[in-house]
Amino acid sequence: MAWIYLVLAATCETAWTFCLKFMKFSDLKTLTPANFYKWNGGLEFLLPFVGYVLFGLANIYFFSTAIKQIPTAMAFAVWTATTLIFLKLSEIAFFHQRISWPEVFFMLMIMAGILGLKIYAVPAK
Repeated sequence: MAWIYLVLAATCETAWTFCLKFMKFSDLKTLTPANFYKWNGGLEFLLPFVGYVLFGLANIYFFSTAIKQIPTAMAFAVWTATTLIFLKLSEIAFFHQRISWPEVFFMLMIMAGILGLKIYAVPAK
């Protein structure tokens, strides 16, 4: 179950990152009680901000739950690599960015390194 929490944490971290990408703090000064619920008013600012807070809290919860059962260094490595893969896949799927063979190769090397850590790690006492 801890590994599922770790994947959920990486998913939330990916969503959190994209919320951060879409936040425009310059729009904060245009936010008023009359326009905060309108798309051309406050929602363009509020939706990424609310997602940023919610996904950030969910990420903290799932990651902290996972590291109670998985060694912290292993969990952090898997979480970081999984987030990286999810970010790249999201950019390809939603933002139509391209991927090169060297990028694929180096992402596979990251995953191979994590797999090696998992296989050859010294068991906890």
